[in-house]
Amino acid sequence: MRIIISGGGTGGHLYPALAIANELKEKGVKDILFVGAKGKIEMEKVPKAGYSIEGLWISGFHRQRIWRNFSFPFKLISSLFKAKRIIDKFKPDVVVGVGGYASGPLLKMAQRKSIPTLIQEQNSYPGITNKLLAGEAKKICVAYPNMDRFFDKDKVVLTGNPVRKDLSSLEHLHKEALNYFDFNRNKKTLLIFGGSLGARSINKAVLHNYDLIKSRDDIQILWQVGTIYHDEYKDSKMSELKHVKMLPFIDRMDLAYAGADAIVCRAGALTISEVCITAKPIILVPSPNVAEDHQTKNAMALIDKDAALMVKDSDANELMISQAFELVDNEKTQKRLSDAIHKLAKPNAREDIASEILNLIK
Repeated sequence: MRIIISGGGTGGHLYPALAIANELKEKGVKDILFVGAKGKIEMEKVPKAGYSIEGLWISGFHRQRIWRNFSFPFKLISSLFKAKRIIDKFKPDVVVGVGGYASGPLLKMAQRKSIPTLIQEQNSYPGITNKLLAGEAKKICVAYPNMDRFFDKDKVVLTGNPVRKDLSSLEHLHKEALNYFDFNRNKKTLLIFGGSLGARSINKAVLHNYDLIKSRDDIQILWQVGTIYHDEYKDSKMSELKHVKMLPFIDRMDLAYAGADAIVCRAGALTISEVCITAKPIILVPSPNVAEDHQTKNAMALIDKDAALMVKDSDANELMISQAFELVDNEKTQKRLSDAIHKLAKPNAREDIASEILNLIK
């Protein structure tokens, strides 16, 4: 069995891809090749995870800054030719697309050669690439119900997004989590993060509410500012508060989730899938800088089920911290949100997607 997994560009695309690869490996697949975009996160992370990867010279299409698309046709043609060479050399039985720049050329060339393709759509509203590829795909694994609005219902399988296995049972890690982050077990804990790189508006909202946070030293805050913002914030006045722990990156997200009483975060598809499994009450602050406003649509899928609260990015300075503290103070609301979000969890997504992939091998 030989399988190519293509896509990436962001952690939201890459980490589900790695989860799928790990599950396929456990099921006995030895030949797995990744295809990503040169210069993107996957070119570093995939080899570290123990897999081979090929890079395509490809980037996204800029909708606002049209002038930046001058090289796009050349990149696309180059990527299509290289994708063909990769397929001819590796001879995959199945090609899997997880979204991101590289998945387009690779899956298109696989489909031209009548190689079965599977799409894993993480968001509640599909991107343009997956919409274009869906017609020739054999299966489309989705994370949200009612996706037959966009895809052929006979191809759609509701699997959820694949996440790490270490998030499925966190209750026994609560004490370890508080010790790991050197937190007081008699205080409530608020986790704030904006993804591995951070989120500028979320960070600004935290700093904007310095006085409120200082007055609530009964609530300890674990704040991931992101690697690209850490230098900017590490010497701010917020660093003087002992009940606020500011980190550039959280290596042990399982412990971060386990120790949290409530969470403030972006509404990326992977983040939402992780929080559904951890069953933590959340306030979502969707990024406005994502193609086709995916994050707001992801957030609304939870809001409609009364499974989360939401603060608009533009309102973050005024509302984010005050509403977060209200949530931490209100155990009844916490329980209501936790119960509702847990019902949306798909803990077997890894296994289900891997099975769908293997079923396509004749």
